[in-house]
This record gives sequence, C-alpha cells and structure tokens, in this order.
Amino acid sequence: MSLADPSRAKALQRFFKTAPGEYAAGDRFLGITVPALRQLARIYRDLPLTEAVRLLKSPWHEERLLALLILVEQYRRGDATRQNAIHRCYLRHRRRINNWDLVDCSAEHIVGAHLRTGLGGRGLLRELAASRSIWDRRIAVLATFHFIKAGEFTETLSIARVLLTDSHDLIHKAVGWMLREVGKRSQQVEEDFLRVHAPKMPRTMLRYAIERFPDDVRQRYLAR
Repeated sequence: MSLADPSRAKALQRFFKTAPGEYAAGDRFLGITVPALRQLARIYRDLPLTEAVRLLKSPWHEERLLALLILVEQYRRGDATRQNAIHRCYLRHRRRINNWDLVDCSAEHIVGAHLRTGLGGRGLLRELAASRSIWDRRIAVLATFHFIKAGEFTETLSIARVLLTDSHDLIHKAVGWMLREVGKRSQQVEEDFLRVHAPKMPRTMLRYAIERFPDDVRQRYLAR
C-alpha cells in the first residue's frame, strides 16, 4: 500500500504497546497516518456494511481504524434502520476493537449515540463495564462522552462508580478523562462526585479528573 510507512509502523507498535505481555500484544501496523485514513473514510463513506466488517476483521490496525471511521460516518448519516444495523454490527465484532484509539474514535458516536436516543437499553453500559475485557470497559465509559456533550452526566457518573476499583491504567485514564469533561460543563457536579469518591480513586484517575482545577484545589484533593 502506497500510504504505508515501515519506519512509522515500528514506532506505532512501540507506542501502542504491542510487545508480548502488553495490552495490545501482537497488533500489527502499516504506518498510515490518521489524516490519510480520515480522507479514505470520506472517499469510501458508502462502503457496504459487509465490506466494512471485512476491514474490521483485518490483522492491520489501520484497516480496523478505517472501518470504524467509515461506520461512524455511516451511523451519523443513517436512518434508524441503518443505525440499528451498525450498532449491532459494532457490538457483534467489538473483539476487533482492541486498542484505545479504536475505542476512542467510535464508542461515543455509535454506542453512546444509539443509547442516548433510546434505540437501545442503557443497561448495556453496565454490562460492558462489568466485562473482563478492558476494551469493553473502555467502550462503556467512552460511550458516555455522547451524554456529556448533551449536558447529561448521570450515565458517566454511574459507570465511573462501577470502574472506581478497576485495576488497569487505561481505565483509570478513561474514567478520569470523562470526569474532567463533566467538570468542564459543571465543576459542581464533578466536585460532588469527588467529595464522596476521591479517597478511593486510583491516583492516575484522580489526576486526570482534576487536571483543569486551580492548583490549590488540585493539591487539596491530592493531599487526601
């Protein structure tokens, strides 16, 4: 593929933790940039769902990312029937959504959007948050970004409570990030949550959550 860059691919394999024992062990990269993939997604935005699934099953990380970018765009433009099909497809093949960037570019736009508009039961978020799969758990919390952007915080706070004791750093970062996004819209809501739960939060989660607070407020939370 002309867009591939072997030297970039090697750097990406290190960045995305693909060595044995790491969270993305065995993932393979072509070295294609995200802007190039977004351009391809625009060109092939009407790709049949069966072909998008073929891309999603690819061993190459960038091909899976391209599939998700296409599905996000198709979901955004689709009617209820099309959105339902894409949502079901996403969940059925989510084992292939197996790195943080793949989750982060898609979960809010497909799972979050679907659940917020009432096309699916929100209990799904709790099921995903309770999964043994780190990627399911990250989908659960990142899906709530769609709710946050609409000024609705209940789902984020609920999933954050479920994941407070999660053992994985990538979940700590995701929960802290979403709490920070809540705080951007309502610091009062975030601080109400933190007053109860900050003492139990992993340090990384807490640091991400309070990143935008004034220094004196941050230090007060970190000193607990």
